[in-house]
Amino acid sequence: MQKQTHKVAKQPTISARFLADYMAAGQRERARRTIIQGCKYRSTARVVQHSDARLAISNFIRAENPDVNTLMQKADWLRNKMSDTDFEADQNQHNADYVSRFAKVFPTLVLPSASLEPAGKAPPLLLKGVRVTTDIHFRMRRTTRTNKVRIGAAMLRYAKGKALPPDTGEWQSAYLFGYLETIGLETEAEAERKLCITIDAYSGEVYAAPTDSVNRFHEIEAACATIAERWPNIEPPPNAVLEGDGS
Repeated sequence: MQKQTHKVAKQPTISARFLADYMAAGQRERARRTIIQGCKYRSTARVVQHSDARLAISNFIRAENPDVNTLMQKADWLRNKMSDTDFEADQNQHNADYVSRFAKVFPTLVLPSASLEPAGKAPPLLLKGVRVTTDIHFRMRRTTRTNKVRIGAAMLRYAKGKALPPDTGEWQSAYLFGYLETIGLETEAEAERKLCITIDAYSGEVYAAPTDSVNRFHEIEAACATIAERWPNIEPPPNAVLEGDGS
């Protein structure tokens, strides 16, 4: 029997990150189809994760007096971290590169004026038949002069050697704003666009939810309806071996 190469997600599911990529693809149908194909047919091969880097950066940003030297030390620690396999060693290098790159651009980073809080739980959101998962990396909060609470959230993005396209960052932040408005975790708080941000850890750019975020979220909902309709007919990648295939 051939070894399984992909697992099939029977129910339409996409992460906020890939949803932003999907929206930014616009009319590039092949790019959109590739994104959805990757969400439905998930490779069984081990994929490099950036969990260590994101956690280190999130903790660093929320520190009372963040010192870039601590980030560089963390990057060095990751590079020299003991590993049992070549894959783990490679993953440690990727995470170290992520952290060291952010350390270089951090001095240019401009964040909104707000208190920074841990990410906490981020329940998935069901949009027009699509389960959207949201990986928040830290939250923000401020109180207005009239004692109204405003909240927001931040997500980190990183691609080695490549800045995040501004349109992608804006779509992701617009989704974050709509997510907080829709999920309604705090009845006494209201989401604020300026506090819903996507941070490009490669360039140091910060993308806040744009002024047309409400309309963009409606577009996201419409896109999710289309994704749900198309999901059953999305074909697997070439040469994919699914569960039960082969002999």
